[in-house]
Amino acid sequence: MVHNQIDTVDALMAHYVAGSLPEPARVLVAAHLEMQPANRSIVRDLEALAGEALELLPPSEIAARDARLAAIFATPAAVDVIPQPLPGSQTGKFPQALRDFIGFDADDVPWRTKLPGFKQYDLGHIDGCEVSLMWIRAGRTLPTHTHEGVELTLVLDGAFNDVRGRYGPGDISVADDSLVHRPVAENARPCIALSVLEAPIKFRGSLPRLIGDLLG
Repeated sequence: MVHNQIDTVDALMAHYVAGSLPEPARVLVAAHLEMQPANRSIVRDLEALAGEALELLPPSEIAARDARLAAIFATPAAVDVIPQPLPGSQTGKFPQALRDFIGFDADDVPWRTKLPGFKQYDLGHIDGCEVSLMWIRAGRTLPTHTHEGVELTLVLDGAFNDVRGRYGPGDISVADDSLVHRPVAENARPCIALSVLEAPIKFRGSLPRLIGDLLG
């Protein structure tokens, strides 16, 4: 994702509209738009700007025009890129875009305990990204770390806080090598999130704190 220069949520949305995101990142944004439908207006505005930009481009000759037109008309009708909200998503059920991607819902995640108070379901390496679901015990602190590449995190349920502020259901965290943070799940309930990671994380901080955070 580095070549896409994704360092803010606005940049992420722009690449979503342009169709240039890796598939896991596209799914993450689609799930976000289901959970926070107010942000669909941003997508619509970006689509309108892209359409205006296309209209300003000078016309160019199309090679094999008839064959290309026939192929276009033969394809199925396009669907709206802005997903509709999933009833019940506010109670921890996964958005439809995520359910379609992973093949099951929140109650069926085959979690594996990685650390005390931290579970993960690893979906593997998909379209250049490491993709996983994370379950973080309420109140648990994750070790201080930074990133070798971009990490996108969508909060599906619960919330976490770091040096930048609070991330609740439907919020997207964009992290890269400019950020050093120590996420802490809120006390009210476990935090469940989707992570799309470009490169491994790098632990930071003192050894005693790191050991304490790893042990939970």
